[in-house]
Amino acid sequence: MAGPGGLWQGDSVPPTPPDQLAVPQLHRAARIEDALHGLVERRLRRTGWQANIIAYAGYGAPGWARVLCRVLLGRPDTRQRGRLEKVRGWRSFTTLPAKYAKVTIEAGGVSQEATADRSGFVDTVIKADFTPGWGCVRLTVADAEPVEALVRILDPEVRFGILSDIDDTVMVTALPRPLLAAWNTFVLDEHARAAVPGMAVLYERLVTAHPGAPVFYLSTGAWNVAPTLTRFLSRHLYPAGPLLLTDWGPTADRWFRSGREHKRATLARLAREFPDVRWLLIGDDGQHDQEIYREFAAAHPDNVAGVAIRRL
Repeated sequence: MAGPGGLWQGDSVPPTPPDQLAVPQLHRAARIEDALHGLVERRLRRTGWQANIIAYAGYGAPGWARVLCRVLLGRPDTRQRGRLEKVRGWRSFTTLPAKYAKVTIEAGGVSQEATADRSGFVDTVIKADFTPGWGCVRLTVADAEPVEALVRILDPEVRFGILSDIDDTVMVTALPRPLLAAWNTFVLDEHARAAVPGMAVLYERLVTAHPGAPVFYLSTGAWNVAPTLTRFLSRHLYPAGPLLLTDWGPTADRWFRSGREHKRATLARLAREFPDVRWLLIGDDGQHDQEIYREFAAAHPDNVAGVAIRRL
């Protein structure tokens, strides 16, 4: 049940959509990828490589939190140096997942275990007592030092939030020009990436005008670049907020994941989790933001405060 302000809390956790409960037959591309990963993993583990957790910021309400992380294999010295988080450009896409790794999640005196998927991702909900604002959960995988993941806990009284695209909305990527976009993503140093002029100031003013308003960054970008994006947003003074990215690898039924469906599913999930929050949806006209936001506004008019589209 939804608590005060429409936020799911207490012993009630947002329900899992029926289409996420089934375990479908893997696409041929996914089976090939799994076989290659398994071969490389066995060889690397024999040389001493071990599991490491990359924590991503999650979100929730006073009675629950969505926890996001990924388990990757790395050399033993990776843990001391934090090297996986500092990998940039094309190298961030050469990681090897520790598939089906067991991760222990601890928060508010509660402990539960989650199993990573075939790509090393953990995306789960933990029921615990959280205080509105920024909190943290403790993540542990066998033979590794624990890490902490931040979680943005929405106050039950929150009625306004900001949901923003990333590429060409807050960061110059030039997605309509594929070759330039590829250069910016895979080659250009992260410190050379440019912010869209004026957007950080706009977001800061919106947050100031709506105290407690959460900021979520929704993108079709891969989780591989999450650490880079987090540093970019901080460096350019954007309000802190969870990243809602995707996995670029093969899925159960196709070669690559659908970016449009990722955005649609994420928006629908936020509407279920926070039914009384109205979102200002910010994007650009370089991809499909207009179409996706229009569909969401038609289906969930009570969850939309407005739509802002940057013209490229």
